[in-house]
Amino acid sequence: MRAIHDLGLLLRGRGFRRLFTVRVGSQFSDGVFQVALASYVLFSPERQTSPEAIAASFAAVLLPFSVLGPFTGVLIDRWSRRQILVWSNLIRTGVLLVLVAMVAAGLAGLTFFLVVLAALSVNRFMLAALSAALPHVVDEERLVMANSVTPTCGTFAFLLGLFSGGGVREVVQAYGGPGDVVVLLAAAVLYAATAALALRIGRDTLGPDFDPLMPTVREHARHIMIGLVDGFHHLRERREAADGLLAIGSHRFFYGISSVATILLYRSYFNSPDQPEAGFAGLALAVLVSGAGFVVAALVTPLATARFSLQQWVTALLVLGAVVQVVPGAFYTEPTLLVAAFALGVTSQGVKISVDTLVQEWVDDAFRGRVFAFYDVIFNVAFVAAAAVGAFILPLDGKSYPALAFMAVGYAVTAVVYWRIHQRQRTPAAHGPH
Repeated sequence: MRAIHDLGLLLRGRGFRRLFTVRVGSQFSDGVFQVALASYVLFSPERQTSPEAIAASFAAVLLPFSVLGPFTGVLIDRWSRRQILVWSNLIRTGVLLVLVAMVAAGLAGLTFFLVVLAALSVNRFMLAALSAALPHVVDEERLVMANSVTPTCGTFAFLLGLFSGGGVREVVQAYGGPGDVVVLLAAAVLYAATAALALRIGRDTLGPDFDPLMPTVREHARHIMIGLVDGFHHLRERREAADGLLAIGSHRFFYGISSVATILLYRSYFNSPDQPEAGFAGLALAVLVSGAGFVVAALVTPLATARFSLQQWVTALLVLGAVVQVVPGAFYTEPTLLVAAFALGVTSQGVKISVDTLVQEWVDDAFRGRVFAFYDVIFNVAFVAAAAVGAFILPLDGKSYPALAFMAVGYAVTAVVYWRIHQRQRTPAAHGPH
């Protein structure tokens, strides 16, 4: 397969190989963690899930980091990115041990979500650092290839973590044990192991590049807003990257509504609300099928972008997102929902690969941490906004033809607007990729 061949080429580089193992190890651990989190929060028999409850959960765990994200981006451009990878995983190990104690005690509510927020916020910080570090271990001509293979392998590792964590949970519960507690404990151990993998990378290997005109970390801490404004102005001068962020933000909004609807469909439409295990199993299958779409996107994106521009490919994927909302999405059966999940997986990962590449090619390394932090903010805010809208337009069982029409039109309008912007774009040669 082409993806395996591409991965083999990239793995010949020691720097890429070590960064790759950190990403895969971290995202495998994320998958194990998410099994316990979804089971405890969304599919516990004593917790009745509604669109409002899902929206509140997303807001609790995503919005605070959206406020802090740009500030952490400045740190990504100042601190050793290798050290960020090490400490992010060690901090998550400690946070998950706290969650183990809370779940064992049956605690929930605001305190529980604050601890979950800490774990997920550190995760987003680390993923931004991974993206900013990638150009340091991959040649520019192989960035599209690396952006296709690396996040997709990470996603595959995440899905494998979901499968493994789900298997462990089922075995433990079959013998009457605390499945969620054991899975969280396993995730904590895996995060610690990933921190050890990050230590194999040279401290200065992943940047950031030294710029003698930039202030020190201590000086910049006093002028952090200036750094954020600088990053924003730099992004405005790199229109290819800025327009890509707008496109993926719109995609994430409509994808977020679709995600909330999918949770509700498996929780209350395809299965009775008093059968949470069946709903959890169905949702897990949908996630796996969507993950297969991610893998396909990694296979076809390098081939597509070899013949078409990144912007043309993003436009085509947005059109695909519009189509599948209606056919087969409107049939509202489990098989057709799986087909739609697969197609949206292709759309989601294909757009992300393309936008990642646009940002990496058009943004200077000294600003990449801040831009990728902005990227994360757009990701999170768009998804939370989608959950909030879903709370108003989705019924308790998730089935809504008007919502499908809204998402289809939204994807289509985004595709048209993005294409027209690309057509009008006239970028000065001086602002070419760096």
